[in-house]
Amino acid sequence: MSDLAQFISDWQPLLATLVGVAGLLFLIIVRRVNAFAALLVGALATGLMAGLSPPSVIDAVTNGFAGVLGFIAVIVGLGALLGVYLEASGGASALARSIIGNRPAGPAGIAMGFVGLIIAIPVFFDVGLILLFPLVQALSKRAGKPALYFGLPLLAGLATAHAFIPPTPGPVAVAEILSAQLGLVIICGLIAGIPAMLVAGPYYARLAEGRGWLETNAGSSAALVSEDTPQPDALQSLALRAMAVLALPLALIVLAAFAPMLGWQSEIVAFIGHPFVALMIGCALAAWILRGDSEEDREKLRDGLTRAFEPTAVILLVTGAGGAFKQVLVDTGAGKLLAESFLGAGITPIIAGFLLAAIVRVAQGSATVAMLTAAGLSAPIAAAAGLEGWDLARMVIAIAAGASIVSHVNDSGFWLVSRYFGLDAKQTLRTWTVASTLVGCVGFAVVLALGLVL
Repeated sequence: MSDLAQFISDWQPLLATLVGVAGLLFLIIVRRVNAFAALLVGALATGLMAGLSPPSVIDAVTNGFAGVLGFIAVIVGLGALLGVYLEASGGASALARSIIGNRPAGPAGIAMGFVGLIIAIPVFFDVGLILLFPLVQALSKRAGKPALYFGLPLLAGLATAHAFIPPTPGPVAVAEILSAQLGLVIICGLIAGIPAMLVAGPYYARLAEGRGWLETNAGSSAALVSEDTPQPDALQSLALRAMAVLALPLALIVLAAFAPMLGWQSEIVAFIGHPFVALMIGCALAAWILRGDSEEDREKLRDGLTRAFEPTAVILLVTGAGGAFKQVLVDTGAGKLLAESFLGAGITPIIAGFLLAAIVRVAQGSATVAMLTAAGLSAPIAAAAGLEGWDLARMVIAIAAGASIVSHVNDSGFWLVSRYFGLDAKQTLRTWTVASTLVGCVGFAVVLALGLVL
C-alpha cells in the first residue's frame, strides 16, 4: 500500500468529518437548506464516508438524536411555558420597568443591560427584543438620546443570556453533549456573562455615541407602542412576583450542583434541584402568582400557553440533529482523531471549542447551530483531556462565546436589529456586530481567567 493510501486509510474518519462539515456549511450557506435537514444529511454522509456500514450510520443518528432530546426537550418545553407566564402576565415588562425606574441615562443604560440578561433567561432573543422595544423607545424619548444608547445594552444582555445562561436551549444542549453539570454552567455563565454584557452594552454604547455611530438615517421602522403602565405599587408587586418565578428554579439547580461540595448528600435536594423538577416548580409558582385577576388576563394567558411550543419545534429538531452529528463522530472514531490532533498541536480543549464555534458561527450565522456543531466536534477533545466539573462548565461557556461573535448579514438576528432600530447594513455592522463580537471575546477572556482560580 502506498504512503498516500495508508494516510487516507489511517485518517479516513477525520477526512470524512472535514468533508462533512464543509458540505454542511455549503448546504446551509450556499443552498439555503434548512439547518435540521442539513445536519441530518451531514451526519449520514459523514458516517458513510468514514467507513461505517449503513445500518451503523442509522443507529448512530437514531441514538444521538434520542440521547440529546431525551433531556433537552423537557427543558425547552418547560422554559417555554415559564416564558409565556412572564410575557402574558406582563411580569417581564413590569420587572424591566421596575429595574429601570427613573434613573438618569447612564445608570438606565446599565440597568437595561441587566434587564436583557434577566428577561432572556426564559424567553428567546427575538421575543425579548419585541417585548422590551417599547421601553427602549420610551427611555430614548425621555433622555433625548438615540434609541441604540439603550438598545445596545438590551441587545447585549439578551445575546449574553441567550448563549451563556441555562435554561436557554443553546447552553443546555452543549452542557448535555459535553456531560457538564448545569448548575456549574449557570454559575460560569453568570460570571462570564455580566462583564461581557457591561462591555458590549452600556460601555460600548457610550463610546459609540461619542463617535456619532448611534444616529440613524431614518427613524426606527418599529412604531412606538403605548402600554398601559400599572400604578407604582402594582408594578412593584408584579415585578417581585416575576423575579421570584425566575429566581426560584435557577436557585434550586445551583443548590443541587453545590450540595455535594458542601457535604449535603440529600436525595431531596438532588431531586428538587434537577432541572426538570426545578423548572416544573417554577412553572407551578408562575401559574399560582401570575395567573391574572380578570377573565381577559386569563384568556390572554390561555392563548399564550396554546402557542407556547410553536417556536420550540425548530429548536428541538436542530438540537436533535446536532446530537446525531456528534454521535456519528464518536462512532466513526473521528472525534478521537480530532482530539488527538488538537491536543498534539498544543491547543487546549477550551480554546479548541471557542475556535470551532467561532468558525461555524461566522460561516453560517446561527449561534445555535454553531454551538451544537462545535459541541459535537469538541466533546471527544474534552473526553480525551479528562475534563470534568468546573473545566467542563468553562468549556460550555467558551463554545457559547465563540458562537456569539460577529453577528453579520447571514444571521437573522442582524436583520431583526436593523429593522427595529432603523439601521442600514453599515450602521448595523458597526453597532450590533461589534457588540456581539465583544460579548463573545469578553466572555471567552473571563472563561480563560476562571481557569486560574477554579
